[in-house]
Amino acid sequence: MALIQFVQNYEDLSTDRGFQFKFYCDKCGNGYMTRFQASTLGTAGSLLRAAGDLFGGWASSAGNSAYELQRTVGSKAHDDALAAAVAEGKEHFHQCSRCGRWVCPEVCWNANVGQCEGCAPNFQEELAASHANAKTEAARQQIYERAQQTDYASKLDMSADAYVSAESQAQTDDARAATRPLCANCGTMVGKAKFCPECGTPTKPAKLTCSACGHQPEGTPKFCPECGTKM
Repeated sequence: MALIQFVQNYEDLSTDRGFQFKFYCDKCGNGYMTRFQASTLGTAGSLLRAAGDLFGGWASSAGNSAYELQRTVGSKAHDDALAAAVAEGKEHFHQCSRCGRWVCPEVCWNANVGQCEGCAPNFQEELAASHANAKTEAARQQIYERAQQTDYASKLDMSADAYVSAESQAQTDDARAATRPLCANCGTMVGKAKFCPECGTPTKPAKLTCSACGHQPEGTPKFCPECGTKM
């Protein structure tokens, strides 16, 4: 059969019962399956095989031989079916006037200019993609700039034998923070100081002491719970 100028790839799905082909878009690979074309020879072979199933003998062998001969050496019927399938496929696919590729109408065809989107990209799709990419890149750049303004290394020990993993360093920092008292008013680390060096707040609330018996009750009672003396 003469060379058929159409898509670059197709799949022959023909069987002994008929002919069918699947053509693929040259750009994205989307497939289009043509209608089934019944085979006269295949139908005759099927009838002979059906007769062979009932009666056995030459009818079954003849049915198998008919299709095997067609499959092995090809046939005009197969070539005609492929030509018809190509004509049907050309009704579905569009050929780009610039690069010559056959592309699917659903994804790869720019109908406004009569070319594939590889040669003439869709403006709205490209604009949306560029818009999203620009915002993503801007956010990435802003995060990078903010990270540049943060001090991550001033407290690191850079001596030759100093090494600590990120996980163990974090655990050490948490443990140290837990043992350092904080001012209840401003959050400044106060250590063992009795008053916050930033705001002057007492680091530990002073307990009331009974002037009569020396008892230190909980809370702020007006009278000593031990001796009844006015606090």
